[in-house]
Amino acid sequence: MMYLWLILGFVLLIKGADYFVEASSSIARTLRVPSIIIGLTIVAFGTSAPELAVSTTAALSGSNDIAIGNVIGSNIFNLLVVLGACGAIRPFGVRLRWDYGASVGITAILFLLMFFHLDISRMDGIILLCLFSVFVGLTIRDAITNRTPAQEEGDAPHPLWLSAIFIVGGLAAIVWGGNLVVENASKIAASFGLSQTLIGLTIVAMGTSLPELVTSIVASRKGENGLALGNVIGSNIFNILMVLGVSSAISPIKINPLSLYDTAFLIGASLIIWLWCKSKQELNRVESIFMILLYGVYMIYIMMR
Repeated sequence: MMYLWLILGFVLLIKGADYFVEASSSIARTLRVPSIIIGLTIVAFGTSAPELAVSTTAALSGSNDIAIGNVIGSNIFNLLVVLGACGAIRPFGVRLRWDYGASVGITAILFLLMFFHLDISRMDGIILLCLFSVFVGLTIRDAITNRTPAQEEGDAPHPLWLSAIFIVGGLAAIVWGGNLVVENASKIAASFGLSQTLIGLTIVAMGTSLPELVTSIVASRKGENGLALGNVIGSNIFNILMVLGVSSAISPIKINPLSLYDTAFLIGASLIIWLWCKSKQELNRVESIFMILLYGVYMIYIMMR
């Protein structure tokens, strides 16, 4: 039965992502904004719902020490595996905008907060939420400024109300499918004798990033690279500013010193990708495969430490 639920979970993930991406692309054409902006907002915020749910629940129960590890681990996965998988499937041109620089800068701010305080206080959480409001405001202004003529985008395949229904339904299928995959993959792994620690570091840790992974891969296969890139950047910003902001505003987060190394690794990987994309204006297969391999090295490191 576990295997049937696992298969059902993957079906829900894939079909939900298919409808989610199609409807998001439709909304971008209806509103006449670049698809990357929809990726930064609707897609990114939707696919980051599992991280917000996990961290908020932990904060309400007073055990949100895992929130920082959940967020940083998810962001590393998004950057190296999600973006790497998209580039490996279909290399694409990349013009990094201000939002990618914002994601690196926000991560650097988080590192400094962790380094000097060794915790994230309620005031820090409120500051992060204020920064999130600024980011949303700048993104909306960006969307208004960069509206494209209707004749260049073509007619939207669905009415706006129908796209909204597909987005909600697709997201529900993605989240439910992700939960089924994580739960049943963990049970199957345990039945083969794998330790709970190893399961937690691999299947469960990656499970909250399954929505980003599947959604971005589907978007990339459809040629919607703006949605895929915006999803990764927006999700990483959302995770730090919204997820950690809400969690620490509810209950201050104590920092495990090892998280400093993880955050520094995330900043380093972000800068490497920035240099690649800045110099060539593209992400090719060789670089994408290297990103995935780099994540494999990181996984070996966290399992050995």
